[in-house]
Amino acid sequence: MRRFFKVRRAILGLLAAVGIVALWGFASADSRSFQIAKNLDIFNSIVKELDLFYVDTIDPNKTIREGIDAMLYSLDPYTEYYPEDDQSELEQMLKNSYGGIGSIIRYSPKTQYTVIAEPYEGMPAAEVGLKAGDVLLEIDGKDLKGNPDVSTLLRGQVGTSFKLKVQRPGTKKPLEFDVVRRSIQLPIIPYYGMVGDSIGYINLSTFSGNPSQEFKEAFLELKKQGIASLVIDLRNNGGGLLDEAVEIANFFLPRGDTLVTTKGKIAQSSNIYKTLREPLDLDIPLAVLVNSVTASSSEILAGSLQDLDRAVIIGTRTYGKGLVQTTRQLPYGGTMKLTTSKYYIPSGRCVQAIDYTHRNEDGSVGRIPDSLTTVFHTRAGRVVRDGGGVTPDIEVEAEKLPNILFYLVNENLIFDYATDYCLKHASIPAPEQFEVTDADYAAFKEKVKAADFKYDQQTEKMLKSLKEMAEFEGYLEGASAEFDALEKKLQHNLDHDLDYFAKEIKSMLAIEIVKRYYYQRGSIIEQLKDDPDLKEAVKVLGDADAYRSMLSAPEQPTDSI
Repeated sequence: MRRFFKVRRAILGLLAAVGIVALWGFASADSRSFQIAKNLDIFNSIVKELDLFYVDTIDPNKTIREGIDAMLYSLDPYTEYYPEDDQSELEQMLKNSYGGIGSIIRYSPKTQYTVIAEPYEGMPAAEVGLKAGDVLLEIDGKDLKGNPDVSTLLRGQVGTSFKLKVQRPGTKKPLEFDVVRRSIQLPIIPYYGMVGDSIGYINLSTFSGNPSQEFKEAFLELKKQGIASLVIDLRNNGGGLLDEAVEIANFFLPRGDTLVTTKGKIAQSSNIYKTLREPLDLDIPLAVLVNSVTASSSEILAGSLQDLDRAVIIGTRTYGKGLVQTTRQLPYGGTMKLTTSKYYIPSGRCVQAIDYTHRNEDGSVGRIPDSLTTVFHTRAGRVVRDGGGVTPDIEVEAEKLPNILFYLVNENLIFDYATDYCLKHASIPAPEQFEVTDADYAAFKEKVKAADFKYDQQTEKMLKSLKEMAEFEGYLEGASAEFDALEKKLQHNLDHDLDYFAKEIKSMLAIEIVKRYYYQRGSIIEQLKDDPDLKEAVKVLGDADAYRSMLSAPEQPTDSI
C-alpha cells in the first residue's frame, strides 16, 4: 500500500512537473498563442459586459463589425471583412460584375433625389431608354425621396424585374420603365482604336474579370488595321487579378521570363509567376501611360515591361501598391480579403510606397522617402528604384485644373448644361469631330450667371490670411494702402474667370456632352484630343532612334588619356 502511495505521489509529481513545463512552454515558447487566447477572452468578456450593463441596448452586429473594421484597418486598407450580406460587393470587385441595371447614379442632398449620371452602353438602363439627368422618383411604387442608398434597390438577383418611375427634364409627366436586372459587366476596355495612321491605342480600365482575352482581341484587331506601334493606357486603373497582368505582359514577352515573385509568411503565399505561353508580338514598340491612380496589377504590368526594357513608361509616378490579397472563407457565410504577401517585379524591386508596419505615434502612415529607397537595374542596366510606385521613363507634369472648374462640376452646372443641350440636339457629330462652339459656351456662361454661382477664390483666402498675419505682427497699418490696392485687383470677377479658363471648361463640357450620345467610349475619344501623355507617346513612338535609346543600357563613362 505504501508503495502504491509512493507511486501515486511520483506520478502526481511528474504530472505537476509536466504541467509546469507545459504552462511555462505555453507562456514563453508559445507566448503568441497565449496572447491571442487571452485577448480573445478579454474581447468576448467586454462584449458580454456591454450587452448586460451598458445604459442603452447595443446592436451586436454593428458594434462588433465596427470593432472588426477598426482592427483590420490598423493593418492596412486592403484587409477587409465581408459578411454574408456584402458578398455581392466582393464578387463585383473580383469579377467586375454585379446584378443590376448598368448605370452610374448620383444622389443630390440639395434635391434629396437620385439621378442617372451615366448609363453604360448596351446595359439595361440604356436599352430601356433611361438617360443621364433622369430623376429617380419611385421603384415599384416606393418613394425614393430622401433615400441616399438607391443603389441597393436597383441591384438584385439577375433576371428579376421592377417598375421605375422617373422625371425627365423637359417633360411634364413622369415616365415609367420596366427594367430587368442583368449581370452587369463593367467596361474592361471601354475604347481602343487608331491614333493617327499607324499607332494603336488600348484603354484598359481594370484587371478584374477576364481582361487578357478582351485585350488580345483588341490587339489582334488593331494589328489587322496595320498598326506599327501600340499605346497601352493604364491611367486610373486600380488593378485586379495578378494572373491577368502576367497574361497580358506575356503577349509581348518571351516564354519563360519571371515577371512576379510573391513573398509571404507562409509557403503558400510565396510564388513565382512566369510567362507560360508563346508571345503575340516581341517586336512592336510599346508605350504605357500611367498616373498616380495606376495601382496593383497595373503596376505589375507597367513595372515588368519597364524592368525588361520592353516598353517606355509615360506619365506620373504610380500609386505604389505592392501588396497581394487573397480571400479566406469565414463562418456564417463571411469572407475576409487579407494581405498575404508582397510582390516583386523582374528587377527585384517592390513598388509598395507605404510601410504600414511602421506607423507614426498618431497612427498615421506616410510614403517611403526617396532617400530610403534602393537602386535596382533593368535587364539592360537602366536604374530603377523601389519603395514608391513605378517612376515613368518620361515624366509628364500632372495637369492642374482651375479652382472654378471644381466648383462648376460640384454644383452640377456642367452636368445640367449637358442635359439641357441634349434636349435641344437630337444628335451630334462623331466624337472625333464634335466641339463646343463659342455660341454654346456663351449659353453656358449665361446659365452659370443665372444660377447665382459662387465659389471660393484661393487668392482671396490667401490674401485674407496674409492680412491677418500682417495685423498680428504689426505690419498692417503701414501696408494698408498696398493691401487695399491688391484687394481691388484680385476682386471676384466671374466673367473674367469664365473667359480666362474657357479652354479647360469647354473641354469638360465637351466630355460631358459627348458621353450622353456615345457613352464612355466617346468621352475617352474626346479626352484624347488634347492629352499631354498621349502626345509624348506619339512623339517617342514616332522616333525609332529615341525609342531604342531610351530602352538601351546607359553609356559607360570612358577614361580619357
